[in-house]
Amino acid sequence: MSEAPEKLRLDKWLWAARFFKTRALAADAIDGGKVRLNGHAAKPAKEVKPGDVLDLTLGEAQWTVLVRGINAYRRPAPEAQALYEETGESRAKRVRAAEARALAPAPGADLKGRPTKRDRRRIARFSG
Repeated sequence: MSEAPEKLRLDKWLWAARFFKTRALAADAIDGGKVRLNGHAAKPAKEVKPGDVLDLTLGEAQWTVLVRGINAYRRPAPEAQALYEETGESRAKRVRAAEARALAPAPGADLKGRPTKRDRRRIARFSG
């Protein structure tokens, strides 16, 4: 078996660490500014090495992770979780945000699709 690489493309590492289902989704997130490497904007081809710090925005969740290992292949989740370590501050922030969302969901979060005829009548009565 060959030796593990010392560096790896950022999009490939995010895919191997199971933050994204495909490399294309990882590359789109990087291009969209959702991923920062060592505090700076990065490109998908930027190389990641152990010791680097990644700031990720995945939906409403904010992650700050320290790269612990490199693996060019997508492996099972327990092996993928060994590739990084989330900072304690990041974990605490995510837990607080999840609790806040559970206690006070966003207005309209329960609404799905177009209003029904009954909903439109209520809206018309309310507005006018």
